[in-house]
Amino acid sequence: MFEKTFDIVIIGSGAGGGTVAKELAPLCGEGIRVAVLEWGPKISDDEYTGNEVDMARKLFVDSGGMLTKDGNMTLAMGKGYGGSTLSYTGTSMTVPKEVVDRWAVPGLTHGDVASRAQKYSEENNVHFQPEELLNDNNLLFQQGCRTLGYNVEQFPLNLKGCKGAGICNLGCPNQAKQGTHLVQLPEAEKAGVEVITNCLVEHIGIQELDAVVENAPFGEPSTWEEGRYRIKAKIIVVCAGAVHSSALLLSSGFGDRLPALGRYLTLHPALILVAEHPQTISNFCGHPKSFFCDQFWRSDGFLLESCMYYPFITAKNLVGFGSEHSQLMQAFQRLQMILVLAVDQAEANNRVEIDGDGRPVVDYTLSNATLDSLHTSMKAATRIFFAAGAARVHAPAGERFFIEASEADDIERLIPRNKVVPGRISITSAHLMGGCRMGEDLGTSVTDSWGRVHDHPGLFVADSALLPRANEINPYLTVMALADRVAERIRSDAGELL
Repeated sequence: MFEKTFDIVIIGSGAGGGTVAKELAPLCGEGIRVAVLEWGPKISDDEYTGNEVDMARKLFVDSGGMLTKDGNMTLAMGKGYGGSTLSYTGTSMTVPKEVVDRWAVPGLTHGDVASRAQKYSEENNVHFQPEELLNDNNLLFQQGCRTLGYNVEQFPLNLKGCKGAGICNLGCPNQAKQGTHLVQLPEAEKAGVEVITNCLVEHIGIQELDAVVENAPFGEPSTWEEGRYRIKAKIIVVCAGAVHSSALLLSSGFGDRLPALGRYLTLHPALILVAEHPQTISNFCGHPKSFFCDQFWRSDGFLLESCMYYPFITAKNLVGFGSEHSQLMQAFQRLQMILVLAVDQAEANNRVEIDGDGRPVVDYTLSNATLDSLHTSMKAATRIFFAAGAARVHAPAGERFFIEASEADDIERLIPRNKVVPGRISITSAHLMGGCRMGEDLGTSVTDSWGRVHDHPGLFVADSALLPRANEINPYLTVMALADRVAERIRSDAGELL
C-alpha cells in the first residue's frame, strides 16, 4: 500500500469540490498541501465524441442508468475531472429567498447564499443567450407559454463561445460550458493544488482515508501509480455528490452517531414530453435549454423547462413500442420537447443506504403529492405544445400514444391521474440533493450551516448533499455558493485544525 500525506484532501471535483479547491488554493502559498481526489478521469478535448453511449460511459456513474432500489427511477450522476459540471446544461440560477427560508437552517441567510452565487455567476461568465442564437425548440416553448399567459423566463447560462452543438449533457465538444474543469480546477492547480484523477476513495477514518487508483480505459492516466493508498489528512472535505458522499460516510461508520446520515434525499423527479410539429423545426442544433416556466411552482410544485434530448434518451422516455413509437422517432426533425421537474419534499425514509460491499443504494418512494405534480405538469406541458402549434403530443400518462391537436380541449380526460404509475412512465433525476443535510439537531441533520460534520471538526461536506430540502430550481449555483461558505470556514479554522 502506498502512503501519502496532505494537510487538506477534497473528495470530488464538481461544483462543490472544484469550488473548495479554488478557494483553498491560496493556502498552498503558505506551505499547506491540498489535494483533490477525483474518481473519474480527465477527458481530453478530442474524446468528446457526441456519441450517446460513448459519452454516457465516459461521464456518468453507471452510464447514467443507476436505478433506485424499486427500479422506478434512473439517476444521472457525473464523474470525471469537473464532476457533473461536465454534463449539465449550464443553467445558473440563484435560489429564491422563500426556498432558503423554508430550509430554516440557523445561521444561513438568503443574502449570504445569493451574494456568493453572484460571485460565481461572474466568475463563470453567466449570461443570457442572445435571441439570434435561440432555436425553434426553445422559441416555441416561449411562444406557447406566452399564448396561454404563463410566466416564462430565459435561463442564465455559464457559456463562453457557444457554437450550438446542442449536446451539453454529453459534454461540450467546444469547451464552451464554463464548468469547474475549465475555471476553478485549473486555477487551483496553478496555485499548487494537486488533482489526482482515477482515484476512488473507499473509506474515511480519523484524519486519514483509503483510496484506490485505477486508470479508466479512456481519458488521461492518473498522475499517481495504480494501486491502493493510505492518505493522511488533517482536514477532509467530502464532495462526491449527494448519493456517494452519503454512502462514503455511511460505509465509514459515521452513521452510528448521525441518524440523519443518508436521509431526507430529494431528487426533483423529472420526465420528458414530446410533441410533433407539422413542419421541420431547429431543435437539436443550438443550446437545448433556454427557457423555464414557473407558473405552477408555488401552486402545484413543478417547473417546466425547454429541453432537447438525443435519440436514445428520447426513445427510452416514450411509453410503449411498435409503429407509433417508430413514427415519432422518424419525425425527430419535427420534434419539440419539454422537461418537467417536480419539487419533492424531504422525507426521512427517502434515503441513501449501502449494500454489503459499501456501494450506494437509493431507497426512494415517489409520494402521491409528487405523482400529482407530475400529472398536472403533463397536462400543462401538453397545453403549451398545442398553443405553440404542435400537431400531436406524446404524454407519458396519456390514454393513447398520441393526443391530436383536434383533441386539445379534452386533455383532462386524455391524461388521467390513474395512468401516472411508477414503472409505467419513465421518471429520471439529475438533481440529487440531501443526505448530509445542514442543521443544528444531531437527530435530523449531519452538518452545521458551514458544512462541518457534527462532532467531527476536521470533516466537512461541501456539495449538494448539504441541502436540507429540495433547491426547487436547478441547483448548480447553490452548490457553489454553499461550497464557498465551507471553504471560508476551513480557512478560518485552519490555524486550529492544521
